[in-house]
Amino acid sequence: MAVYRFLLTPRWLGYLALALVAAVVMVFLANWQLHRYQGRTEINERIDAGQRMTPAPLRDAMPGPSGGAGTTGPAPAKEKVYTRVTVTGRYDATNTVLVRTRTVDSQVGFEVVTPLVLPDGSAVLVDRGWIPPAPGGALARPEVPAAPGGDVTVVGRLHESESRPDSVVRRDGRLETRRIAVSRLAPELPYPIYGAYVLLDEQTPAADPVFKAVPVGHTNNWQNLGYIVQWWLFAVMTLFGYGWAARREARRGAGLDDRPLDRAAEPMPSTSA
Repeated sequence: MAVYRFLLTPRWLGYLALALVAAVVMVFLANWQLHRYQGRTEINERIDAGQRMTPAPLRDAMPGPSGGAGTTGPAPAKEKVYTRVTVTGRYDATNTVLVRTRTVDSQVGFEVVTPLVLPDGSAVLVDRGWIPPAPGGALARPEVPAAPGGDVTVVGRLHESESRPDSVVRRDGRLETRRIAVSRLAPELPYPIYGAYVLLDEQTPAADPVFKAVPVGHTNNWQNLGYIVQWWLFAVMTLFGYGWAARREARRGAGLDDRPLDRAAEPMPSTSA
């Protein structure tokens, strides 16, 4: 093993340190992607389970608000997001929210969110569905179908408040925003509201047929799985590259360089007698 003594020189020790640090970083990145893959897979499983389950009363799925008007109740537990719930109340059409630049079936339009006021005076936001814009462009305000009067029973999926909240404006008596952020909408409403909203699946009386159901999109966990494989391969290739370079250096030092000989450079054999 004397031919490998060069591995103890400062230069090759530096190469080893760099290779090990790079491999450790790549393994860390692979594990981080594994954590994201597991989290996204769990979300997809909850979405699929929610589509099959029997709807539960809203108050059984999450706590209601306990503050005054304009306040928000606690967010639902993670395992309750995307579960199916049922709730009965009365729509407050005067505080309908138009959520602009929302895409369904590759078309840009509006989602219509209307507070459903419950018998105890609190309310839950209900995403009644998607409607196309008026003629004139994706931001042209649509004619919103009237909400049913009287008691309405809603069945839908519990959806957590959206992140990156946008500003809320009241234009011509109607609220508009780009994100369904419960905490940002609450101060505009005259009652306390639940800390999540309901994505409508069905209601009684039936919803206007102009509405399109808003699908719950699955997360792309396969992309994370690809990154896991990629980072592990990079880590292995880094260590393999160090070993290959060390072997080549050892063979060169022992005069066993296995590069092909250049026969054209050899001297011609003598032809004299």
